[in-house]
Amino acid sequence: MTPEHEPAASADRDGAVAETHQPEDEVRRTGATYLLGRMILIPLTRLIYRPRIEGRANVPMDGPIIIASNHLSFIDSIAIPVAAPRRVHFLAKSSYFEGTSLKGRFVASFMRAVGAIPVRRGAGQAALDALDEQRKLLDEGLAVALYPEGTRSTDGRLYKGRTGVAFLALQTGAKVVPVGVIGTDKAMPVGANMPKLGVKVTIRFGEPLDLSHHGSANSGRARRGATDEIMAAIHALSEQELAGVYNEVPAQGTIEKIKQALPHERR
Repeated sequence: MTPEHEPAASADRDGAVAETHQPEDEVRRTGATYLLGRMILIPLTRLIYRPRIEGRANVPMDGPIIIASNHLSFIDSIAIPVAAPRRVHFLAKSSYFEGTSLKGRFVASFMRAVGAIPVRRGAGQAALDALDEQRKLLDEGLAVALYPEGTRSTDGRLYKGRTGVAFLALQTGAKVVPVGVIGTDKAMPVGANMPKLGVKVTIRFGEPLDLSHHGSANSGRARRGATDEIMAAIHALSEQELAGVYNEVPAQGTIEKIKQALPHERR
């Protein structure tokens, strides 16, 4: 099992996120690794956890989609690609792809096997660059997975969603497939190095959301409304207690940096 990481955090107009580099090249380069990984991970996951997968038919097999899920555990980023009927891409810290030791090479291969794209974390323009690279993946008709909460929940509650996922959906026209993951926090709690065996895990895919009625991606009000709709759908699937607040506070000055890099917003 790989070390803990924070993949697929919502490339976020509300807080610090990530800077990606050449994801389209990474997508092409890791195709064979991904297919091999699925051949291994799918039967292994089914053997160990016997996951209950609901609503797979809700995932469109063609065209750009954004898979937006709650986030409870490291293994969410294994469970979702394994459960999804099509290839899913998410962002992961670039350090997981750069190891030169035997363990480092294994981690890099593992991350590619579950569809990860390397990113470097940053804020301001770097955050916008991350959104832009994810947009490129969607423009290629691919599926991108994000965690709107931004990081894992340590208490099992569902936190307020950040608006990067809504920005991508409104900018590209991609539909959002909400996902509720249940039980992964018991299978591998935050801080654990190895998963527990035999824990019941459920992955629920909801019906795709067309968010275009909220308005322009440049409108803060539209992004907030679309994000709230996404989080309501996730809540209906995950049945978590609502926290009503963000999971973490962005570093001081982060929001101001992003605002300075944005075009003038229409509220």
